[in-house]
Amino acid sequence: MIDRNPEQVRAAVAGDVPAVKAVTDAAYQHYIERIGVVPQPMVADHATDVAAGKVFVTGEPVDGLVVIEAFADHLFLDSIAVHPDARGTGVGGRLLRFVEARARALGLGEIRLYTNALMWENQEIYPKYGYEVVERRVDGPYDRIHYRKRLD
Repeated sequence: MIDRNPEQVRAAVAGDVPAVKAVTDAAYQHYIERIGVVPQPMVADHATDVAAGKVFVTGEPVDGLVVIEAFADHLFLDSIAVHPDARGTGVGGRLLRFVEARARALGLGEIRLYTNALMWENQEIYPKYGYEVVERRVDGPYDRIHYRKRLD
């Protein structure tokens, strides 16, 4: 995939929904066998999330995205997806920096997220960006590790 505007992250629009689904599916597909269930981001209602202003994308064509939601005391990073063709090109880091900037712009002092315990790659990535483990909890079929990052 060619990322013609590597630094831009923008709010997704209705026309981006097929790309949001395609990138999410490509990013999470390989986890199905490992975790034994379809990862939640793959079954999310992407059109509703885009319409609600929760989805932000990067790349042209779209090669990465985040789904975020603001709460009174934190910003929740619901999903981050990078197309496999764009892994290792800095897209994920760009998106995580965007999430942090967005939290600061909203006056929120903390970002929260969780990842499946069997997605061990994420357990190496998030601490590198300043996230700390808060707890591990089973939610239905999902064994999740919850993280937070406190912003200064």
